[in-house]
Amino acid sequence: MKPASTLASWWPIHRAEAHCDIPCGIYDPITAKIAAQTVLKMVMRIQGAEPPSPSASAEDRRAAFNTTNRYVVVKEEHATLCKKELDILWHDYFRPDHLEAHPDLHTMIWEATKLASQCKQTVNLDAAQKLVDSVDKIATVFWSTKGVEYDDAVADVRFGT
Repeated sequence: MKPASTLASWWPIHRAEAHCDIPCGIYDPITAKIAAQTVLKMVMRIQGAEPPSPSASAEDRRAAFNTTNRYVVVKEEHATLCKKELDILWHDYFRPDHLEAHPDLHTMIWEATKLASQCKQTVNLDAAQKLVDSVDKIATVFWSTKGVEYDDAVADVRFGT
């Protein structure tokens, strides 16, 4: 038996997934923001989708069904991504001194992740907008920890909402 195989049998290697194992120190709430905005946009598209008329062809009905299903899949994927990115910020970036400076940070992140879950479960425009707003508040806190004033209006223009 080879030495590497012997060691592996004694101490099995388990796969770990993380934002960064070094840690890299590269964090940014923008992925969560884009994900939240995508959830909002998909909810708007789902709500705005016109059902096919009773006289629509089978092909038109299938196309409408396919399009709506694609909106739902994207909405759910991005709600999950938003939760994941917020979780990374919460567990890997924010430190006790950030929580001291922003005592409502835990509640903000908890509420945002709950909103992301609600957005997965429903087609609720109000919840989707609240998710975007919650991520913006968290981004404001994030950037304040770096001494940067976050301007969500500029971010909205820059990222097309």
